[in-house]
Amino acid sequence: MRGFHHHDSQKESTPERRPRRVRHELRFRLLEVRNAERLTPHMMRITLGGGDLEGFHSPGFDDHIKLFFPAPGEEAPPRPDLSERGVSFPAGQVHPAVRDFTPRHHDPVAGTLQIDFALHETGPASEWARQARPGQKLGIGGPRGSFILPMDFDWHLLIGDETALPAIARRLEELPADARVIVLAEVDGEADELTFGTQAAATVHWVHRGAAPSGTAPLVEALNTVAFPEGHYYAWIACESSSAKCLRQALIAEHGANPKWIRASGYWRRGTAGVHDSFDE
Repeated sequence: MRGFHHHDSQKESTPERRPRRVRHELRFRLLEVRNAERLTPHMMRITLGGGDLEGFHSPGFDDHIKLFFPAPGEEAPPRPDLSERGVSFPAGQVHPAVRDFTPRHHDPVAGTLQIDFALHETGPASEWARQARPGQKLGIGGPRGSFILPMDFDWHLLIGDETALPAIARRLEELPADARVIVLAEVDGEADELTFGTQAAATVHWVHRGAAPSGTAPLVEALNTVAFPEGHYYAWIACESSSAKCLRQALIAEHGANPKWIRASGYWRRGTAGVHDSFDE
């Protein structure tokens, strides 16, 4: 319900419930494709493995790793130098395409890492995922660090498009049975909806971009149709950059959100490649 909360419902006198940052050793790993599976018309799941995966750790549901794609005709990407300042390559080395992705599922016993690719019409990640076959090589770096969000809220709000579905799925899997969560997820159409596994009391609202009027931001429009429960909540947002910013502003202005309890990210920006924007305080 629009305007259900008053803005002071999550004011500063409430508990801090601060997220916790965890740092990780920064390493480059050269992995091998074990399996490639089409989940929906616009989503591929690639399962990776190999000895380099030893020691990999991803405790945050919205962690980011960098994927290093082989250049056309090359068997593997070149090995970069990773540091706190960023990624660099030896002089004269051709720079491969590098993109940020969420680790969907890591199984240290099986020695596998699954990554879900939202497929776009063009772009190095989508093009690579479409042709991925067992035995092919892919490089990963990170995660550099994790952002561990607290669980102790009255309820949780997760908003995102296809690029956010891996993180949303991870969060739903980790929330306990007594948690309440609302998901607002934008996909192209009904065929792109996923089935989420969760113990939590989850309400999932799917927004179909194909049905949205041209020029609108479907998630922003859909937000006003969602009934908000009472109580303190944490909002997590990841989608196109301008939409993420609008959603954050709307939650604060119209839905009583505490700005300290929102994590909003632009996982991509219209017209620009390889972007990650953050709108947190």
